[in-house]
Amino acid sequence: MKLALLSLVSAASLLAADKNWPEFRGPRGDGVSTATRLPLNWSEHRNVAWKTAIHDKGWSSPVIHGDQVWVTTATDDGRRLYAVCLDRTSGRVIHDVLVFEAEQPALWKRYNSYASPTPAIEKGRLYVSFGEAGTACLDTRTGKKLWERRDLKCNHFRGAGSSPILHGGVLYLNFDGSDRQFIVALDAKTGATRWQQNRSIDYKDLGPEGKPEADGDLRKAFATCGLTTVDGIPHLVSQGAKAVYGLDARDGHELWRVEERTSHSAGTRPVIGHGLVFVPSGWSQGQTLAIRPGGRGSVLDANAEAPLTQGVQLAWKSKRGTPKKPSLTLVGDLLFGIEDGGVANCWEALSGKLVWSERLGGNYSASPLATRDRLYCFSESGNTVVIAADRTFRRLADNPLDTGCMASPAAAGEALWVRTQTHLYRLEERP
Repeated sequence: MKLALLSLVSAASLLAADKNWPEFRGPRGDGVSTATRLPLNWSEHRNVAWKTAIHDKGWSSPVIHGDQVWVTTATDDGRRLYAVCLDRTSGRVIHDVLVFEAEQPALWKRYNSYASPTPAIEKGRLYVSFGEAGTACLDTRTGKKLWERRDLKCNHFRGAGSSPILHGGVLYLNFDGSDRQFIVALDAKTGATRWQQNRSIDYKDLGPEGKPEADGDLRKAFATCGLTTVDGIPHLVSQGAKAVYGLDARDGHELWRVEERTSHSAGTRPVIGHGLVFVPSGWSQGQTLAIRPGGRGSVLDANAEAPLTQGVQLAWKSKRGTPKKPSLTLVGDLLFGIEDGGVANCWEALSGKLVWSERLGGNYSASPLATRDRLYCFSESGNTVVIAADRTFRRLADNPLDTGCMASPAAAGEALWVRTQTHLYRLEERP
């Protein structure tokens, strides 16, 4: 069995990936930057190229292409949903587009915003999603709306959190509500549905049918898809409530499923490497899973003690140190995770052996950003802890900003783009 990330392999495209940050967790979807000169230290008065206030509230990450940086934001009641474009060099606002006006349900404001899904961007086009409130494509030059979809509905219950990802002219999105749970693939050019697939797990252990509000947390999820190939078949790795799915990215056909019924409300993006898919299973009794994908129609219970069978397999699992909101990060043969409560953990990626576990302090919602030798951890209080991406724990720097991060950062060129609860920063080494 062969597994590989779906990525562009030419030298030119790798160079372009260094310059741009096109979607949630970057060009490879793993939060790893190929930059070699990202700043180690900063503060409000050091290594800040620019700082621009972003109106209203949003926890989406910035995306970057060419000379533009885009974020989404929304009014506190969610009735007005925006996409904001800034000039990459100066931080000046170029476009402030009212994308949708919507009636919104009450939000779980401690953990979410009405603009939490991160956009996806390519040359000339920005793709924004606000969950069931609407998905749209904007012309990046003019800010004009090229197409929109407002018919993809579910009861998000706690608000939307799944970000769209873009590959090969197709936009992939998760919709996991308390009432409906499905994955959809849209034609990026037109917005038309290529395919739509309902979640296959039956939720039979969640109580009586017809009352989704009674167990909404156990049915919904906030996770973002990943892409890989297995034996030449393009796989969409999509996590919902109580299961991780492998779908044929071409038609949505389910290839395999790993069930984890003790957890719920998964909210991360899977990390893929070494022939494995690494993913935290979610809230409650969550655990970190290392899945070896494969087979057609195979289903695995992550908590069963039965021996490995043909098809999808579990390489290892760990109940210690599993994050709920921050995604995992793979650097070389080491897997890193930041617990929401501020404990950093390092595992051997192939074996699952815990290498070290250290307390950073603070609380974390943003996913870490890594280079080949550093891990940047952005806290809700405003402090960023930089540690060595190594088998030996070393704390390299603490960098305070005025307000904290709920959004995951971006890196492009030799700069970091950090979105706090009030501002977007461009951070880089400066004389």
